[in-house]
Amino acid sequence: MADYKAPVKDMQFILENISRMPQLAALTTFEDATPDMVSAILEEAGRVSAEVIAPTNSVGDQQGVRLENGKVMIPDGFAEAYQQYAEGGWGSLQFDPEFGGQGLPYSLSTPVMEMWQSANMAWGLCPLLSQGAVEALYLNGSDALKNTYLAKMISGEWTGTMNLTEPGAGSDLSAIRSKAEPQGDHYLIRGTKIFITWGDHEMAGNIVHLVLARLPDAPAGVRGISLFLVPKYRVDENGELGELNDVAVASLEHKLGIHASATCVMAFGENAGAVGYLVGEAGKGLACMFTMMNNARLAVGLQGVAISERSYQQALWFAGDRIQSKAVGYEAEGPILRHADVRRMLMTMKALTEAGRALVYDACASLDFSHAYEDKALAAKEKARAAYLTPIVKGWCTEVAQEVTSLGVQVHGGMGYIEETGAAQHFRDARILPIYEGTNGIQALDLIGRKTLSDKGVVAHILIEEMNITLAEASSVSRFAAAAAALQAAVDVAQKATTQILSESADKPYLPGAVAYNYMMMMGTLCGGWELLRAALAAAKKQEQGENDPYLETKQLTALFYVDQILPRHLSYAQMVSAGSDSIMAFTDEHLASSFN
Repeated sequence: MADYKAPVKDMQFILENISRMPQLAALTTFEDATPDMVSAILEEAGRVSAEVIAPTNSVGDQQGVRLENGKVMIPDGFAEAYQQYAEGGWGSLQFDPEFGGQGLPYSLSTPVMEMWQSANMAWGLCPLLSQGAVEALYLNGSDALKNTYLAKMISGEWTGTMNLTEPGAGSDLSAIRSKAEPQGDHYLIRGTKIFITWGDHEMAGNIVHLVLARLPDAPAGVRGISLFLVPKYRVDENGELGELNDVAVASLEHKLGIHASATCVMAFGENAGAVGYLVGEAGKGLACMFTMMNNARLAVGLQGVAISERSYQQALWFAGDRIQSKAVGYEAEGPILRHADVRRMLMTMKALTEAGRALVYDACASLDFSHAYEDKALAAKEKARAAYLTPIVKGWCTEVAQEVTSLGVQVHGGMGYIEETGAAQHFRDARILPIYEGTNGIQALDLIGRKTLSDKGVVAHILIEEMNITLAEASSVSRFAAAAAALQAAVDVAQKATTQILSESADKPYLPGAVAYNYMMMMGTLCGGWELLRAALAAAKKQEQGENDPYLETKQLTALFYVDQILPRHLSYAQMVSAGSDSIMAFTDEHLASSFN
């Protein structure tokens, strides 16, 4: 099984040329993000991910987690890896120094998080959810709660979870039934939550659960939902751990992948009631939780990139070692990566992964700029840009992960279908990504509804204008002129599809839902090509300035491959958008089941 090596060079290049890290560092908020600081963080994170975390990946998949006497038992090496993560201060990079954070850009923490997820996605889910919980508490919690919990969550001493889903309330959170009863300065929480990632473990001293529940007088629907902080161990006035709260793991889910991540059914208040504290305003719990959800959606898109990178690396090393048959142009047998079809698969894996990486980093950078700009108009523009890109990041990058990890199995041939090689684990682990933190159907509806129809396509048009600027530059460079023309045609098609949706949705109520997924995939495919072309232009400029690193040529070739071999997919998505909803909605419930009657 191949080792993991963090693609630090590509990460650093994207931070500089797509995420606008030098511009961020020029702002007072992020002045510590100097090139030397960025380089040092990425290099050390690469070492930790490869030497400490990656060796736990296959072990975790094989051992899984188990429940013994009400406690979750984790695989060998997980606690030790987490201890090194916490001691290294890795969970504190982007957070407020007032609570022990380092005050660095979120977009700098993004490649670091990618490394953890590539090294071991099941393990990496624990810090991923914790950082989302920190964000939600920081933005919505009272001073008392922040002073009690944030520093230890940021340090990694304590971890955090998100508790939304219930047996009868999946994507429709209005159906939540968990209750919160006022009790002096706190609340007693009662209810059952399912699919709670890392809901219990012994890696950290405490677990801080963020739980959605209803107050006794709450109205029906999402307006009646409030958010509560419920610690595994109660915390006294001095910040010290007290008695065990009335929180228990009822069972563990047995899953297709991410075997080493404890996905728990959590029981709150089975006895005296779980002590919890209101986060934010009563009845505004969903808005508070969406702070964490939006963070998590970007992070899940990043997981798609991360698992794709791990799968690509393993397929590449295998294809370089596997000797079989003479490739065209060679006199002797050699590695299978010389064969055109294997090369096609590897290049598809590489191009999709790097396109996704650039897209995620770009979206995260917009969040940084939205916080750092003093000009409110510029800040608002960046915030809207990040919001528009978020469902594309989550949806497209996780769909891409399905393709890339499947190709990873295919490159291995029959050995890919054998668990011992490890290729199948990436395929299994990746399958959860289009499902959790809002299914990709929900992401698509968000993109077409809240992010396109609601503002009449304003932000979509702004993004398209950014693309046009890149294409105008690329069209003047002979090497990229044909690619720029192809991307320009794709931009025009996207503009036409957006116009159609804006003009027809009012009279065709089924249209947005019917075309949303294909619209999201069309925009993701287009954005991926645009991001790679931006990177290719930057690489070409560095070559012109005298740099001769082979990576710079590789970056340009990757963009050209994408435009030739992947970008044309946008036309099929656009054609399906243009076809509308008629053939989809023509089927009644009876038609769908008529073959069995």
